[in-house]
Amino acid sequence: MLNSRVRPLALLLCTLFTLPADAGPNDALHLYAGVSYGHDDNLLRVPDDAPAFDGTRADSWWQREGGLIFDKTYSRQRISIVAKLSKYDFNHFKQLNYDGKDVQATWYWQLGNHLEGKVGTTYEQELAPYTDFASNERNLRRSRSQFAEGAWRFHSSWRVRTGFQRDKYDYELFAQRYNNRTEDASELELDYLPSSGSTVGLVARRVKGTYPYPRPVGPFLLNDNFTQDELKARVLWLATGSTSFDALVGYTRRNQPSFGTGKTSGIAGKVKATYQPRGKMTYTAAVWRDFAPLESTVVSYTLNKGASVGAQWDATAKIKVNADAVYERRNYNARETFAGLGDIRDSIRTGSLAATWSPRPTVHVTAGLAHQARTGSAVLGTGSFKSNSVTLSASAQF
Repeated sequence: MLNSRVRPLALLLCTLFTLPADAGPNDALHLYAGVSYGHDDNLLRVPDDAPAFDGTRADSWWQREGGLIFDKTYSRQRISIVAKLSKYDFNHFKQLNYDGKDVQATWYWQLGNHLEGKVGTTYEQELAPYTDFASNERNLRRSRSQFAEGAWRFHSSWRVRTGFQRDKYDYELFAQRYNNRTEDASELELDYLPSSGSTVGLVARRVKGTYPYPRPVGPFLLNDNFTQDELKARVLWLATGSTSFDALVGYTRRNQPSFGTGKTSGIAGKVKATYQPRGKMTYTAAVWRDFAPLESTVVSYTLNKGASVGAQWDATAKIKVNADAVYERRNYNARETFAGLGDIRDSIRTGSLAATWSPRPTVHVTAGLAHQARTGSAVLGTGSFKSNSVTLSASAQF
């Protein structure tokens, strides 16, 4: 009988060498299968100065997944469906074992030569991260999304677009139910489309967040409901044949009574640059300043400032190597509950390196390394930690 650490690797090889022939390029329906093995030396992100759960920080797991992919165009209407089921089994923290679900369905519609858009829905069930939540209990996060948008190109160089999206999140653990929320986002956009292929647009957006359960913080019960209004410029600039910039930047005003003074405003958004010279390298870099949700028992949102760099090396026609580094500083703003207690900011650094071998167009074998570290905030109880992980996976579409 194979050792539990060797068995996943054997499954990877079996998956790779016993696959059937590729499906035809015009086939609408494809089946998907994959298997992966991973090991993390601090799976539950235990702070450096805290005792480990069950006396151990490390754990290994393996995952099996399968599903179907459907993509077909009927005249001018395209239907895309992805449905996957997965099963995760952990070696030590067996209480974390779970069944993952991932469903995406989108109708890309077009009427005539000037009207187009999309309507769709998604559902995902996965294990919520333990970065900001100290526990060894299983905490599944279920997220649902419905969206609809339409665009009218009323001139060869001008387009107007409108859209609506509802995102709903709920958590399995009672201690995390205060993060359950519904976010409704609506937006209106006007774009200028020059013949160069670049795009310049102005986007007006409103997001309303509703939390059904008040959040207990000390002797207080906080209502995390919020309203966020944005007016931003969207720019896709094809600067040269090898350089492009993608930006969504502007003014954001957020009203969330439980967050600081309740009203926050200023410049927010993200700028990303891509440089792809002739050859085998592609480089990316990005900077951002924006609000982000947090899976914590104390706070619901942070104001994040971050930067990232990345590179992809197309070593051969079948081998790609990716390297990425991300730094993010999270500012929790001073609620009255924490006033005068000290700094309530922390930062997270993440680095990853992955190599992918594709012996056939629909077969991928990937090996990856990742490192994550956090500088914590004593006020919020988010201690400093480090984590190193390794993964090996194989997947195929047929």
